[in-house]
Amino acid sequence: MRVLEAKFVQGFMRMADDGWEQGWHERNGGNLTYRIKKEEVDSVREDLSADGAWKEIGTAVPALAGEYFLVTGSGKYFRNVMSDPEDSIAIIELDHKGENYRICWGLVNGGRPTSELPSHLMNHEVKMQATGGKHRVIYHAHTTNIIALTFVLPLKDEVFTRELWEMATECPVVFPDGVGVAGWMVPGGREIAVATSELMKKYDVAIWAHHGMFCSGEDFDLTFGLMHTVEKSAEILVKMLSMRPDKLQTITAQNFRDLAVDFHVSLPEKFLYEK
Repeated sequence: MRVLEAKFVQGFMRMADDGWEQGWHERNGGNLTYRIKKEEVDSVREDLSADGAWKEIGTAVPALAGEYFLVTGSGKYFRNVMSDPEDSIAIIELDHKGENYRICWGLVNGGRPTSELPSHLMNHEVKMQATGGKHRVIYHAHTTNIIALTFVLPLKDEVFTRELWEMATECPVVFPDGVGVAGWMVPGGREIAVATSELMKKYDVAIWAHHGMFCSGEDFDLTFGLMHTVEKSAEILVKMLSMRPDKLQTITAQNFRDLAVDFHVSLPEKFLYEK
């Protein structure tokens, strides 16, 4: 099978295009990576090259040694993924130590994987170990309303989680573990990668102050749906705050406890504080 005919590549491309259509990927903003299943690698192996030069990742991810990833390219536009995928995305292989990568397909006009590759791979390693290998997608986007909220809400996990939960009843069901928040850091480096991976040990959503959001999930639909839900809740909160600074009524802590019983989810009590 050719790479562009593979179902996992088609799903990756569709997700990138969906993010563009949402307005989350201005210019070359955002990045997406997928840890490819062994059988998927085997299905496209005839299209993969083993001649690429090994290059340093910028961090070490030994638990991912030998894994293959489908990634967006640094400086590439999500807008172009559907129309010119071979220029915009790549399949990479990690070496036996998880310290270097090589390009096996794609980025035909030159370039390298996303500049956030260290953050993505460190988060893939954390989520793979935490979920027994179930999580395969890491997605970063510049979600407008979440970014706006990082200027006006305290940068605390408890505050962001509670405010987002209160805006839409489905939120505590979709992300019952809550969301984590990291203060502003220079993107693309090891510091932000370490901070994000620490948050990902507890959450599937990490918010980067004044920058955007990182989400992890089992597949493209679940991961995109998670980010979409968080961002829609943020949009409601932004609209509410623009109308008045306080709420006349809201979902209470006890309401959340009742919801958790009926929907069979566990909601950490640290988010159910009395206001």
